[in-house]
Amino acid sequence: MIRNRKQLLQATLLSSIILLALPLSLRADRLTALQPNISVNGFFSADKGQQGRTIQAAVVLEIPSGFHINSNRPLSNYLIPTSLKIEAPGGIRVGPVSYPRAILRNFSFSQDKLSVYEGRVVLRFTVTVPANFATGVTPLRARLRYQSCNEEACFPPSSRVVEMPIAIVGSNESAKRINGNIFGGGRRGR
Repeated sequence: MIRNRKQLLQATLLSSIILLALPLSLRADRLTALQPNISVNGFFSADKGQQGRTIQAAVVLEIPSGFHINSNRPLSNYLIPTSLKIEAPGGIRVGPVSYPRAILRNFSFSQDKLSVYEGRVVLRFTVTVPANFATGVTPLRARLRYQSCNEEACFPPSSRVVEMPIAIVGSNESAKRINGNIFGGGRRGR
């Protein structure tokens, strides 16, 4: 039971806040449910990294049909670019990320064309292992940030972390090429 005017005012204010917040939270839940389930995975071009050598690496996104993400260089300042940052232990050098060519498209929510990625997107980089680097499994971490959209609207930005451990072996130990569907499978200069 409300005993005085101050408690009545507090109860009214609290009820108003709850009622105002309710539609926003329902709308946020609905937006989250509409976001695409984008698959994000990391790959290397060989099963092991050799001391003193460079290995190719990639983060691959699979974007469902009907959705896209902004490219790494969107054409409008207000759009969130796709970005990939690689964290590696001291001594390991990571090359710059190579982003694919973007597609320019028109969408109903924008009068201007947008620079986007659709379908399978491969973000490539190299990893150079120093000649004196310790052997064993070494962790690499890829931090991906992107903004996904459908034909009508864009969703809040997303961040994903991909763990990419790699076994480091001596320079004389063999490493087998793998993931030919991403890096190409044939030998060069036969």
